[in-house]
Amino acid sequence: MGKMLGGEEEKDPDAEKKEEERQEALRQQEEERKAKYARMEAERESMRQGIRDKYGIKKKEEREAEAQAAMEQASEGSLTRPKKAVPAGCGDEEEEDETIMDTVMKYLPGPLADIFNK
Repeated sequence: MGKMLGGEEEKDPDAEKKEEERQEALRQQEEERKAKYARMEAERESMRQGIRDKYGIKKKEEREAEAQAAMEQASEGSLTRPKKAVPAGCGDEEEEDETIMDTVMKYLPGPLADIFNK
């Protein structure tokens, strides 16, 4: 009645303690629930693994990793594979520019090379 008239509401001296106990009980229940579901999931995973072993099935992550490795290996000789960075020291030296004709001339026998040189 005092509350309706604008007075202060009556405070329960044990209200804080009860609220604290209630919060602790909720936390404890939540932890127990999480532990229960973690145990259930572990049991399910062991059962799944048994089935995978029995039938030779691989996990999704393993299949994806193998597929990625296969794609990388297949793209080694591909023209569309990403270019690798040139290691340091490669191409730094100045080399003589050699034309295709010079290369062909090296492998021709002497008399043929003389004909082309004229």
